[in-house]
Amino acid sequence: MAEVKVYHYDAFSAVPGKGNPAGVVFDADDLSETVMQQIAHKVGFNETVFVLNSRTADVRLRYFTPGHEINLCGHATMASLYGLKTRGLLGDQKSITIETNVGILPIRFEQDGDTINMEMKQDQPHFVPFRGDIGKLASSINLTSDDLDLSMPIVYGSTGTWTLLIPIRKLDSFSIMKPDSAEFPEVLLENPKASLHPFSFETRDSEAMMHARHFSSPYSGTTEDPVTGTASGVMGAYYLTYVNREADQVKFVVEQGHEIGRDGKVEVSVTREGDGMDVRIKGTAVFVREMNIELDI
Repeated sequence: MAEVKVYHYDAFSAVPGKGNPAGVVFDADDLSETVMQQIAHKVGFNETVFVLNSRTADVRLRYFTPGHEINLCGHATMASLYGLKTRGLLGDQKSITIETNVGILPIRFEQDGDTINMEMKQDQPHFVPFRGDIGKLASSINLTSDDLDLSMPIVYGSTGTWTLLIPIRKLDSFSIMKPDSAEFPEVLLENPKASLHPFSFETRDSEAMMHARHFSSPYSGTTEDPVTGTASGVMGAYYLTYVNREADQVKFVVEQGHEIGRDGKVEVSVTREGDGMDVRIKGTAVFVREMNIELDI
C-alpha cells in the first residue's frame, strides 16, 4: 500500500486552527486524476490542491473537493503558494503565474513584517439571476424570507466557481443558519451544483465591510467552507454590479468563519476594466502539520 504526504495549511489566517484548512500535495505530476480524487476524499477538507509542473506558467494547480474536481479555489491557492514560498521552492520571486482550469492567473507576494501575503487574480465575473422559490431557499438554511434583504438581488456569481449570493438583513441571522444541503439541488434550479453564500453588510469587526458564511454544494462531500476566497472575490464584483454602479473600484475586507470557530479574513480589490473587471483577493496562511495518506492501489 502506497502513501502520499499531504501538508495541512490554514488559509486566510496566521493562527493554526483558524481560517480555512487545505491539503497541499507537492510534486504531484505522477498522480492520476483518480488518485488525486482518492486523496482529497481521504483528507476530507473542503479542498485539497495538487501542485504540478506547467509548460505555460510557473506552476499548475488542480483542486479537488472530497467529491469532485473544481476549477478554482482561493483558499487552497493561498495555502499552496504559501507552502511553495516558505519551503524555498520559489526563490525570491515577488510574482509568479499559476495555470488553472480557468486559465493563467498572476500571483503577487507581499511581505508585511513576518507575514507573507499572497494576492491572487481571479477569472472574469459572471452573474445569472436566481428565479427559484425564495421561501424554500431561506428555509434550506433555516431562515425565513423575512431574514433576506430583498433590496438587493439574489444571483449566482462566479469568478471561477459558481455560488449563489444571498443578501441577509441582520448579522444575528448568521448564528441560527443551519444548511439542509440535500435540499439545495431542488432549490437551485438554474445551477443545482452551486454552493450558497449568504452575506451581510452588518459585521462583527468595524474594519470589515461584509460578513459571510459559505455552504457547500452537496455534491462536494462537505457542508461548510469556513473562509472562502473565490466567493469573496465575486462579492467585490457583485458590489460594483448591483450595489454601487457608479464606483470604478472597491477595496474591502470580508470576515467569515466565526460561527464555526474558524474565523479569518479576506482582502478584496476589484477595478472596472472596459467591459470587464479585475478581481483580486489577498490573504496569508500558516503551516499546521504533515499527514500521511494511504492509497488503495
